[in-house]
Amino acid sequence: MSPSVAFVVHGERIDARRVAEQAIATLDAGGTLCQLAVLTKSDEFSEQIVDSSVAVIVSLGGDGTFLRAAREAHGLDVPILGVNFGRVGYLLDLPPSELAPVVLGILEGSMDFDLRYGLEATVHHQATITTPVFATNEVSVEKTVPGHVARLHISIDGESFMTYSADGVLLATPMGSTAYNLSAGGPILAPGIDGFVLTPVAPHFAINRSIVLTGNQQVSLEVVGDRSAVCVVDGVSLAEVGQGDRVVVQRSSQPLKVVTLEHVGFGDRLRENLRQGHEE
Repeated sequence: MSPSVAFVVHGERIDARRVAEQAIATLDAGGTLCQLAVLTKSDEFSEQIVDSSVAVIVSLGGDGTFLRAAREAHGLDVPILGVNFGRVGYLLDLPPSELAPVVLGILEGSMDFDLRYGLEATVHHQATITTPVFATNEVSVEKTVPGHVARLHISIDGESFMTYSADGVLLATPMGSTAYNLSAGGPILAPGIDGFVLTPVAPHFAINRSIVLTGNQQVSLEVVGDRSAVCVVDGVSLAEVGQGDRVVVQRSSQPLKVVTLEHVGFGDRLRENLRQGHEE
């Protein structure tokens, strides 16, 4: 079966959809099979990306579209090309005329990609354990009631660490350390670091410093108060967790393959990312 390409666009990004359709027309004319999956407001695709022939996923949009497409790429173990139609992030600014040639280069094996390790989260309810969910940027457990806090007991590698009364606690990958983690006061991790970071969000009367963990460690976040919380993966609610429930997070053993077109230094990329984040 010939390799195919899946294009992912957000339903409200008409400009991104137009570019995707132009690239698909060019690739189809050359004999490359393509499909277009539109991401809806409910975080669902217009059609599922499950074809075993898919060799690369192309995300056209902002960070949210990329994160949702990245979960599909990780599940299929194929590279993802992120084309920027948003404002902030590590996505590539690629002229529309170059998209189809770049995709062909990926299929031919002439493009490089970086390996980015994400996180794997499972929710342990009283009698059930959910299927592991992949996170490119972060996993968080957050309060659900405005004006109140969540009480979360943290264990690291099975050892009791601390109970936080806070708006939440998040665990971020190096790739995601410049997102929610940074706005919560956490440190920025270089992309190649084998580890992740734990950051409390607005903790009350507790240590408010982040903790950088190694890639082989595991963290458990248990709800110990009588107020429920919610587990959020890359900005999307995964499950509600109540008293006694736990969210267990560790590094994913399988990396995400992110296509790169040219070498961009960490300092240059970080400076551009932060500069865009402060633009009006």
